[in-house]
Amino acid sequence: MAIETFNWPTQTGDSPDITYRTRTSQFGDGYKQIVADGPNNKEGSYPITYTGTKAKVLEIMAFIDRHAGAKAFLWTTPLGVLGLYTCEKPVPTPIGGGQFKLTATFNQAFHPQGVGSASD
Repeated sequence: MAIETFNWPTQTGDSPDITYRTRTSQFGDGYKQIVADGPNNKEGSYPITYTGTKAKVLEIMAFIDRHAGAKAFLWTTPLGVLGLYTCEKPVPTPIGGGQFKLTATFNQAFHPQGVGSASD
């Protein structure tokens, strides 16, 4: 089954949270050793906002519901990097005049090696 792509235009006013997961061993003589934790130790989460009609927000919510917080989808970051992401807590908020604001955080996901690819 093909991986779906999130293509709606979003506003990205808040800063992403980018973390490098590491392991540290502290030794008695003050020496510290730090190594990357796994092959995908860089993790990113990106807060996004979409403002539009109720119909468009329902369309986006249907997309997010299909993925249920667990199935990854393709999305391009503000820096133009395509990757896999999940979304666990979308928040649709009415703002009046038939308009809604949808806020969410896209969390970076990783495809297990040897199990398909984004072009499957």
